[in-house]
Amino acid sequence: MTGKFVSMTTSTIQKKIDRLSEGGPPRVLDLFAGCGGLSLGFHAAGFQIKGAVEFDPKAAISHARNFHREVSKKAFSLHSKARDITKTEPADLLKDWGLIGREDSHIDVIVGGPPCQAFARVGRAKLREVSEHPDAFLQDPRSNLYIRYLDYVRELRPIALVMENVPDVLNFGGHNIAEEVCEVLETLGYNARYSMLNAVYYGVPEMRERMFLIAYRRELKVSNWLPQPSHWIDLPRGYHGSRQVALKTVKVDLFDENRYYIDPPEPHEGLTPAVTAKQALSDLPIIPSDSEQKLKKGPRSFVGNFSYPQDGKLNPYQHLMRNWPGFEANDVIKDHVIRYLPRDYKIFRRMSPGDQYPEAHALANRMFEERLQQIETSEGKKLRKGTKRYIEEQKNYIPPYDPGKFPNKWRKMEADRPARTLMAHLGKDSYSHIHYDSDQARTISVREAARLQSFPDGFVFEGPMNPGFRQIGNAVPPLMAKAVADLLKKTLSGNRSGGDIVEAESFVEEAVSV
Repeated sequence: MTGKFVSMTTSTIQKKIDRLSEGGPPRVLDLFAGCGGLSLGFHAAGFQIKGAVEFDPKAAISHARNFHREVSKKAFSLHSKARDITKTEPADLLKDWGLIGREDSHIDVIVGGPPCQAFARVGRAKLREVSEHPDAFLQDPRSNLYIRYLDYVRELRPIALVMENVPDVLNFGGHNIAEEVCEVLETLGYNARYSMLNAVYYGVPEMRERMFLIAYRRELKVSNWLPQPSHWIDLPRGYHGSRQVALKTVKVDLFDENRYYIDPPEPHEGLTPAVTAKQALSDLPIIPSDSEQKLKKGPRSFVGNFSYPQDGKLNPYQHLMRNWPGFEANDVIKDHVIRYLPRDYKIFRRMSPGDQYPEAHALANRMFEERLQQIETSEGKKLRKGTKRYIEEQKNYIPPYDPGKFPNKWRKMEADRPARTLMAHLGKDSYSHIHYDSDQARTISVREAARLQSFPDGFVFEGPMNPGFRQIGNAVPPLMAKAVADLLKKTLSGNRSGGDIVEAESFVEEAVSV
């Protein structure tokens, strides 16, 4: 860097630090934003969401509907526009939003999670080019996504940034991408650290393991990096195993030192117990067997509304979901739609909590045998295998997938445990989250998926059903994002002491007092 460039950067950064220390709200740009899970967490912590870059048209509209609903029609159209980050320059983006003057004066914090597929072709050498050659990303379109994220950092000069991604990013294509990104950020003037955090420890009723990378301008001299857990649960063995696999490349010894990894803060049994699936969902309207949704095939649009049940006391999590500041539900439930799966309702009803596809497949075979016996008893004859009717009856009971190849395809939730990780492909079949209530015998609705991901009931998704599920499955849980944002807010406002951390639980208490 030239002396003039360094001087300009220092001046810009100091102005941002001074503004925040005087009480100004930190201004956020969300890249690869999806519908806005990170944005919502940062919004709840007092950050100002200036805008987002999102490629998926439905998700881009969702983000605008939630964070730019008060702007003019023209401004809304610009915020809801799907954008390809490889073709969108930071200066043009800010100009679109009416932010004039120096490009590096408008954004204090950049957040986002570039798709991990971009990592496979990006190595240390390519990432380092970003700090030395402004147009490096143009040389290799295959690696544009991650390099573009870093290019936005270089151009807009935030004083802090947050990256979120799947655990595999620590061992992707044979190398640790988080470590390599931290190296690049160091050359750009940042101190950075990364670790593994689980959403369930921050009040989310879902066991979701993710990598978080947090970086600050080195002028801030930060020593406190990660939010302390507010909730506790003994995670299932599979989650511990997946963490160990992801951390294989994180070795600290005399010959191979990972300088930027830090151990996550450990929860303990004295904390509030983790929020369970039943605590998250039990106040929502039931969808009974005679519901049109279970009897009729057709598009699942988001036009209908449901009313909350009138009986029952709300727990703190349910109260928060209905009364999240700025996203209140106003006594109406939206997007409470489910997939039409008539063959499987009877299987769902008889599955036990925690059952997965092998158990469901075996149960379906037993139920089919019961049906054959019923036909023989009532009609006085046994159906011969291979006949047209035998095959039709079999199709009405037995799913066609090999239980040896798809053991995790189905899973019935346990009422007294948090949900397992919601995936983006939830929109394809929903079998990974079968409702714990056997009387309802169905998969979860879009709104229930949102609840499990900690999106409040007043948060709207651009539908119909499949895009809604996909947006939720791809999102960062807002309560998890808020725990990270609370710590950043303390740091950026000048309170950088090691032990002064806002727990996610305090936000629940705040909403309950409304």
